[in-house]
Amino acid sequence: MAEILKGAPVAAHIRDNISQKIELCRLRGINPKIAIVRVGENPDDIAYEKRVKSNCEKVGLSFQVIVLDKDITQEEFEKEFEAVNSSPENDGILLFRPLPKGLDEEKICTLIDPSKDIDCMNPVNLNRVFNGEKSGFAPCTPEAVVEILKYYKVPLKGADAVIINRSMVLGKPLAMLLMGEDATVTVCHSKTADTAAHTKNADIIVTGVGKAEYFDGEYFSEKNTVIDVGINFADGRMTGDVNFGQAEPVVKAITPVPGGVGAVTSMILLKHAADAAWRRANG
Repeated sequence: MAEILKGAPVAAHIRDNISQKIELCRLRGINPKIAIVRVGENPDDIAYEKRVKSNCEKVGLSFQVIVLDKDITQEEFEKEFEAVNSSPENDGILLFRPLPKGLDEEKICTLIDPSKDIDCMNPVNLNRVFNGEKSGFAPCTPEAVVEILKYYKVPLKGADAVIINRSMVLGKPLAMLLMGEDATVTVCHSKTADTAAHTKNADIIVTGVGKAEYFDGEYFSEKNTVIDVGINFADGRMTGDVNFGQAEPVVKAITPVPGGVGAVTSMILLKHAADAAWRRANG
């Protein structure tokens, strides 16, 4: 039977490190703080905001919520956003997306100060990831995948990793992060001729296709560590991209859905904020 790689202990470990860093910042006269910018009253945004605020309270991170009208113009938004962006009190900025129609999201993402870009919205930070620079903030989900692998001491150096996703949100930045750990990476996608031939021989498999239980037991072998990033709903329940019931008896280790990557992703956002504050505290 596979080892179950639960996200909760990983998130708790990261949370402890965040709390310690925040306390050290305060000893240096810096009060770590994030600005949460929400446009309109989208229920999903409000639910996400509630989770972020709860996590901030758990680690001792200050926050400010800025709510803007859903009918705000581009010019008005840029003025409001610049005030948030330029405030020396804000170490990180979280902007809920997608933005309402009428706002130029692509342009807005370029406005955020890269040093406060804890959710990797500005292409500058993504470019830093692709250049192998440590100064930028990577997208939270790819970083969460790496944190899980490291926490459970899954060997990365020299490992054969297969990522089934080629997006700029997950697959491509994750490939760069894993190569930065000296893994050998193959990226599969919808046009890959024989995905199972790649996955069966992989040490690490990361799925992110958004199809409920798409990958059955035929894709796996006993050498696989499987990180399921998919979040889907089927028959009223949350499930990943992997058919857990078929994969779990076969593979070496696997993350559950729910209870896997999601909890860690949420904590990476606050880790970035604490790191930004620490940089400010150290001049």
